[in-house]
Formats: sequence, structure tokens, C-alpha cells
Amino acid sequence: MTKIIVCGCFGRLGSVIGKLAEQDAAMELVAGVDITSPGGGLTYPVFTDIGDCTLPADALVICLPPHAATYITAQLHYAAVRAMPVVLCTTGLRPEVMEEIKKAAESTAVLVSANMALGINLLANMLSKAARLLYDANFDIEIIERHHNQKLDAPSGTAYLLADTANAALGGQMRIVCDRSSNRTPRQREEIGMHALRGGSITGEHTVVFAGLDEVIELTHIAQSRDVFAVGALKAARFIKGKPAGYYTMQDVIENP
Repeated sequence: MTKIIVCGCFGRLGSVIGKLAEQDAAMELVAGVDITSPGGGLTYPVFTDIGDCTLPADALVICLPPHAATYITAQLHYAAVRAMPVVLCTTGLRPEVMEEIKKAAESTAVLVSANMALGINLLANMLSKAARLLYDANFDIEIIERHHNQKLDAPSGTAYLLADTANAALGGQMRIVCDRSSNRTPRQREEIGMHALRGGSITGEHTVVFAGLDEVIELTHIAQSRDVFAVGALKAARFIKGKPAGYYTMQDVIENP
């Protein structure tokens, strides 16, 4: 049994994590944290201040938006003091929050990912090998991502995750290019082009395009609901339970299923 506390439990992702956790016999949602007042019929207590929660748990799952940096920092401190492992499901983290993550990782296990979906992290795992093989064969690398019309950031954090994965596999020599509208020159060899589409209710689609001479290879992940991110977050919580202090990613989960 893995016991979790969900911060942002009434948010879009937090509510799905809570729903799936309560349906999973191997998980127990012991408490939630949210600035919104709880409604009735809940099977677990909800705190507006993380500091008021004294219930033991195996993992603290944080799914707050990046602009809630103050709350995220407080929750990281709460977990570090209690040596409680953390799963942080927030993208677009500010540099000061990344510093707090490093501090917390000195005291407890902290798992961070720009995308919690198992499929996207498996794609990233495959991308690392594909980039090394195909770039040496003169393939160009481009990334296309599609999201709903309410998404604030563009390109997405996941698109950057994929670009950074390819870049790392190629020794950090690549340059990410998000806009070519003012550049009237041929594409440069060391570029990774990034393209963002926004429209309708698209949950999330990411495609890595390898374009070579007379052949094209595409790796695509399509999220059809938020459940895929919640499933990954719960798997991450099970993975991080009992782990020693340190910084972890979803690649650790993929490599140790």
C-alpha cells in the first residue's frame, strides 16, 4: 500500500489523480491540500495549508501550476523536513523553484518531470537512441506539438523535454529554434526546430520528425485524456516510496518498471 498526499487536489490533474487513487487497491489517498474549500462527500481530509497536515504518507504528490511558486516551495520544505518523498508534476518551473528542488533533494527523494505520461517518457527514452543514430546519418530533427487553445506556454514543457533529450544525446551541440519567420537562410545542421499549434480541446500531441534524404521517420505520442498523466504520477509515487534522498525523473521509473 502506498499512501499519498495530493497538493492541488481540486485542480484538473489533482482531481484525476485523486479519483484514480481511490480506485486503486494498492493506493491510499490520506489527505489533500488545496486553497479551495472542500465540498462534501470526500473520504479524506483537505487542508488549505500544508503545514496543518500531520498525517503520515509515503509520497507527497504536487500538481500545482508554475505561478504557484510560493506554495510549491512551502510544500517542498514540508516534505524535506519530514523526509517525505515528492512527486512534482509541474511544468515550466522557475529557476528559484529549481533551486528549492535541489535543496529538498538533499533531504528526501524528489521526482520531477515535465510530463508524467508513461508513453511520452518511453518516447524520450527511444528518442535518445534514435537521435544518435539518425543525426549521424544526416537526418534533421524537428518537433511539432499540439495543445488546446487555453494552454498558456508555447512551446510546451514536454516539447522542450524532448528537444533537451535529443540535444543531450548529441553532446549538447544542438540549438533549439522556435521561430524562423525573420531568418531568410537555409536551415542549419545543428538546429532542432520547434513548432507549437494551439486549438480546440486537444489534450496533447507531440511528434518528433527525423527528416533525411528520401525518408522520414516520426515518433508520436497522443494523450487522449488527463488520465495518462495521473496514471504516470501514481506509478511515480509507487516508485519513489522508500527511495533514498536525491533527484529522480520519470526515466528512472521507465528504467525500473
